[in-house]
Amino acid sequence: MNIRTLLTFIGAACTLALAPLTAAAQTPWPKAQPIKLVAVFPPGGSVDQVARILQPALQQLLGQAVVVDNKGGASGSIGTGQVAKAEPDGYTFAVVFDTHAVNPALQPAMPFDTRKDLAPVAIIGTSAMVLAAHVDSPYKTFGDAVTAARARNGVPYGTIGNGSLGHLAVSLLGRANNLTFQHVPYRGGGPLMNDAVAGHVPLSIGSVFLLKPHIESGKLRPLAVTTSQRVATLPNVPTVAESGFAGFDAPAWWAVVAPARVPAAVMKQMNDAINAALKQPDVAARLAGQGIEVRGGTPDAARTFIDGQITTWAKVVKDNDIKAD
Repeated sequence: MNIRTLLTFIGAACTLALAPLTAAAQTPWPKAQPIKLVAVFPPGGSVDQVARILQPALQQLLGQAVVVDNKGGASGSIGTGQVAKAEPDGYTFAVVFDTHAVNPALQPAMPFDTRKDLAPVAIIGTSAMVLAAHVDSPYKTFGDAVTAARARNGVPYGTIGNGSLGHLAVSLLGRANNLTFQHVPYRGGGPLMNDAVAGHVPLSIGSVFLLKPHIESGKLRPLAVTTSQRVATLPNVPTVAESGFAGFDAPAWWAVVAPARVPAAVMKQMNDAINAALKQPDVAARLAGQGIEVRGGTPDAARTFIDGQITTWAKVVKDNDIKAD
């Protein structure tokens, strides 16, 4: 074999050897590996439910396996922090809850910057929170609770935890209207509902997802919802705004976020897939069953919404000197 033939042979062998690596490097997203959806709360809650409703639809639309990975703790900041530090390659996303906008003010020592280290992909949907009373409570209407909060030195109300959106919403309502409520924090929705349906706490506030089963069972009486519009699944329950507190609006919400610096083309593809999933009748129906009104929209719209929530609740945390547990 002469030198020229040998060099040609070696060159061909190198080309063949490098071909798989070159193909892998050029594999278009999302074909290279499964996509991870980090649900930033434990299994069983609304964040987990939302992630698992989205998972099969996204898997079908993207043509790639989508895996839900629960990473709970610290009001969602542990899982969100892991996503903030993940490679910005489009294979790790987080499903977050409204605490995402509260945590920067409530947990100033978080090892990531919510605005700088994470990129909103889309808002999945919003939901009212419901203020409810035990069925045997003297509070038959929202007006009854307001009257008591003006006359008494603190009407007790339970929430899923200190610094939760329910806590902040009632704090905002009370401070702005000279109403006195006494916060009773629980460690999650399960413990709160156990005491609420047993009558150990006269008022409770939480998402429609959390309270609706106990409203339907007749254990709790809904007094008002916190969104600016009434809820389709609770059409007879008035809003706080229409009950004498014009402009009041405090929705629960869910969103998908990514590490900052994910390529724009990947962000667009993921956003398109999420919006397509939300338009599927079965997905929309399952989310509606959780009390969630589908929203969707662009990454820019999601960023504007989340930034507004961060600003709003940071002021409430500061004004009411609210501290994390």
